[in-house]
Amino acid sequence: MRRFITGMLGISSATVLMASALYAGPTDDPRIQKREQNQEKRIEQGVKSGELTPREAGRLERQQTKIKQDEERMKSDGKLTKQERMKLNREQNRASKSIYRQKHDKQKTNGSR
Repeated sequence: MRRFITGMLGISSATVLMASALYAGPTDDPRIQKREQNQEKRIEQGVKSGELTPREAGRLERQQTKIKQDEERMKSDGKLTKQERMKLNREQNRASKSIYRQKHDKQKTNGSR
């Protein structure tokens, strides 16, 4: 009897773990998360190096915040569709270009450059 109960608990635990992994899977795309982290690091690095002014960094940070808000809104129904992933990717592509342009423009910050 004890083995039966232990076995049932093990099966139940495995079922719950698989269900939670399946539920979390479609909404948490590691590529999106990694991309957001990389964009944040690029902005942070630009501020440290003086390539970005505080105003530019603020604008880029707001852009990243908007993308995160869009992602959360898209995930609110428990799914992240292919179209939603594509939209987030386009937004991140635009943000990446903005970061690049701002880091490589001609302004001078704090006497560096």
